Amino acid sequence: MAAAARINCSSLHNTLGFLNPLHYSLNSKANHLRTVRHFRRNIPSSFSHRAVFCSSAASNSTPLEPNEVVSDPFVLTTPLYYVNAPPHMGSAYTTIAADAIARFQLDIAYDKFIRTTDPKHEYIVKEFYSRVLANGDIYRADYEGLYCINCEEYKDEKELLENNCCPTHLKPCVARKEDNYFFALSKYQKRLEEILTSDMVKPSFRLNEVQTWIKSGLRDFSISRASVDWGIPVPNDSKQTIYVWFDALLGYISALSEDTEKPTLQTSVSLGWPATLHLIGKDILRFHAVYWPAMLMSAGLDLPKMVFGHGFLTKDGMKMGKSLGNTIEPNELVSKFGSDAVRYFFLREVEFGSDGDYSEERFINIVNAHLANTIGNLLNRTLGLLKKNCQSTLVTDSSTAAEGTKFKDAVEKLVEKARVNYENLSLSSACEAVLEIGNAGNSYMDERAPWSLFKQGGAAAEDAAKDLVIILETMRIIAIALSPISPGLCWRIYAQLGFSKNQFDAATWSETKWGGLKKGQVMGQPKPVFARIENLTEGENGVELPKKGAKRKEKSPKAQQAVEA
Repeated sequence: MAAAARINCSSLHNTLGFLNPLHYSLNSKANHLRTVRHFRRNIPSSFSHRAVFCSSAASNSTPLEPNEVVSDPFVLTTPLYYVNAPPHMGSAYTTIAADAIARFQLDIAYDKFIRTTDPKHEYIVKEFYSRVLANGDIYRADYEGLYCINCEEYKDEKELLENNCCPTHLKPCVARKEDNYFFALSKYQKRLEEILTSDMVKPSFRLNEVQTWIKSGLRDFSISRASVDWGIPVPNDSKQTIYVWFDALLGYISALSEDTEKPTLQTSVSLGWPATLHLIGKDILRFHAVYWPAMLMSAGLDLPKMVFGHGFLTKDGMKMGKSLGNTIEPNELVSKFGSDAVRYFFLREVEFGSDGDYSEERFINIVNAHLANTIGNLLNRTLGLLKKNCQSTLVTDSSTAAEGTKFKDAVEKLVEKARVNYENLSLSSACEAVLEIGNAGNSYMDERAPWSLFKQGGAAAEDAAKDLVIILETMRIIAIALSPISPGLCWRIYAQLGFSKNQFDAATWSETKWGGLKKGQVMGQPKPVFARIENLTEGENGVELPKKGAKRKEKSPKAQQAVEA
């Protein structure tokens, strides 16, 4: 793989803090890079029906205790990212979402790095090809049609725009005639109509798109190219090369293989296939929801449990493009605003599955209101009152403090609401539920007015001290519930509540249960956990100046980023 591809991958990966998608994929023709993760245990009930986890798949996994039950694996993949251009916000967006979903599932760790130019990937592809050939689903023929170079597929003329432009890439398709090998996709028309349900393709409007394609009639597609000097040769025909999708999609399976000299398709499948969830952009939905299932059926392999197609991002209501000069560069965005803000905005403000829009003004308003004000300020003022009146020490357990209050019940309902939304991949709604917890905490604080109760002394002051414990327990729960979305921010909250990094890293969703704070626990010193972002405007000589009425940041974004790291 080219060095530039490696640099782009690590830059995107490190800047945005992507720690946990199981297959982190980069694709440049035959060159792919994947980061493979395996994890187990504590899988939510909605993902309970899986193949049994093979412990040999994760060399770094924790040894099982006696009589410990091993849950089935949760296998998550990101799309095939092209590396012939710098990382962009579209690929970053999917990977942020994958990371959030993986963090919600727990027990994830790096296992290995692979690329699909590795010999073991070639073994898997050739064996898969031979299976499909033996099933009678590969034949050789001449084909002539209009071909989209960017999509890497032939197009029906009825799909094209004016001047034979591809509707996705808005570039003219080229006439091409080739002698290639083809996959008999049309043979699987009826079976695909039967199996593609709302359980397999989501959101529902993506399923509708797929069903429309299938009902309009499936055409066989080319799976090889002649006289191409890169890629995997067709078995028994060195003049033909297996092309793109019949190679790239097999990376989902070869990524599971162990570091043996010559892995087999079956051993790779036994280590984690079928995938629980393929996350993809809507532009490659056809390949993952039509081509891929048919290929797998032909080879006698199980289908992925779910294919989730998300939308595209726009900027200020306009489609992004280099020619328009309005692309969003993720590294610059993170450098300017910090990874917590970037992760939160795109997962909170873009309904996962639909198209979404970015504008800097909206970005700043949202993250300031939600992260700096609702969450950050609630923690800061509560810790300030605790320091002033209780020497930063909790006077009672949080479970005792909340006895007889309806507030605890309200928080528990919102936590459950967040959990359900995470499981359903409704990431925006999960964020909203956690924000509701913060709003409830602020309302409770304002209604109880502990600063006034402390002034009264006696029993009123004792009640005020309990109120602070209740609010801080609420902040602890928020830190766990929001950690899949903004892990850096949530760690800073957890640290101010007197916990160690190891305790934060080991926390699971079960830690959202009320009662985590104990009497005598010493809280950290109050300081902002999220620096309010200044709304800037460009002044003379390109120097950015604060807009009228804007407040000064307490830290620069770079300083904040350093804290997160």
